[in-house]
Formats: sequence, structure tokens, C-alpha cells
Amino acid sequence: MRKVGIFEGKAHFSALIHDAKNGETILITKNGEAVAQIGPIQSSKSNHAKDAMRRILSSKAKLGKLSVRELIEEGRRD
Repeated sequence: MRKVGIFEGKAHFSALIHDAKNGETILITKNGEAVAQIGPIQSSKSNHAKDAMRRILSSKAKLGKLSVRELIEEGRRD
């Protein structure tokens, strides 16, 4: 995590936002003490989709005799 003083942060705000958009977290300091943080936001939709896919793939559910994973693999072969 990069540390930046308030004055430098003000002077380079657009660059800090660009860095945050690219995944970097920047700690803003005043007189050497951390007072704020700029960083990427986490997309809750993305996390929900990943969690759902993880649950589906680890599921023991079957369609006929095939598991979810087997159905996916079968679809890839066709």
C-alpha cells in the first residue's frame, strides 16, 4: 500500500484515481498520520456471480446420472 501526503495527493488526485481504478490502494496521510484511503471498489454483482458459480460447481446435484461438472465437461466435448 502506497502512502501519500495530503499536499501530494491534492496535486496528483487524477493519477491516484487512475491507480485506484487499476486496483491499487493509496493511504492519505496528514503529518505522517493516516487519515484516508483511496482504493478500488468491490463490485458486489461480480462477487455474487463468483460465489454462485462456486456453489454450482461444488454441488452434488445430478441430472439423470451426470453431475453438474460432468454436464459441463460433456458440453465442452460437443
